[in-house]
Amino acid sequence: MKKLSILLFIIITNISCSESSQITITKLEGSPKYENSKLKLNELTFNGKHNFSFGVDDYQMGEQTLKDFKFKLANSDKGQHIHFIINNAPYSAHYAEDFSKKLEEGNNVILAFLSRSYHESVKNPNAYYFSQIGDGKKINLDKEFLFYSRPKGVYKGIDTEKLLLDFYLINTDISPDGNKVKATIQNSEFIIDKWAPYYIEGLPKGEISIKLELINSEGVLIDSPFNPSYRTVTLE
Repeated sequence: MKKLSILLFIIITNISCSESSQITITKLEGSPKYENSKLKLNELTFNGKHNFSFGVDDYQMGEQTLKDFKFKLANSDKGQHIHFIINNAPYSAHYAEDFSKKLEEGNNVILAFLSRSYHESVKNPNAYYFSQIGDGKKINLDKEFLFYSRPKGVYKGIDTEKLLLDFYLINTDISPDGNKVKATIQNSEFIIDKWAPYYIEGLPKGEISIKLELINSEGVLIDSPFNPSYRTVTLE
């Protein structure tokens, strides 16, 4: 009976360790840098909706991103595009430089940035637009911000094997000795100290919960709008 109890303990412990350690994140290597690409707002008009007219330099909207890694990430067959985020809600993807959005009443914090066809953001200081629109109470845009981008939505088939983890930082950076991003995926926690794309592996099928937190060097949550971020995605 004692041997059986020990054996059961070992089995349960091994299962528990396996479940807690199977989720991993790995830095994504092999994306084109697009260091000179630019995004700017040329014009904003209103006629019941807000009409955004962006200008894009050194970046081909609608083209498939040429990459150096061989594995598959969820990819848009419409090509490279703009991620458009309002108040850190899930982004909308836009494949033309001109588009319209209906904004909610009150203040709307807008972040737009260039995105590769597989939804990785272009992280250079000229590749994004950041502002606020509306009549509500304004926030301090000089604060440190973390915006959630990926993963998003429903994943099927081979797309469930590797999920892109990507976020956008404004007015801050992360480093081993400074601010960091804490990612909680299901019950697994990861501390990220380099602003880069990552991919998640080892996820089970079903609903997956993700929380991203911008923390300081002491591990304390930074007091900033939209911090932390919560999302749920589904793997089928």
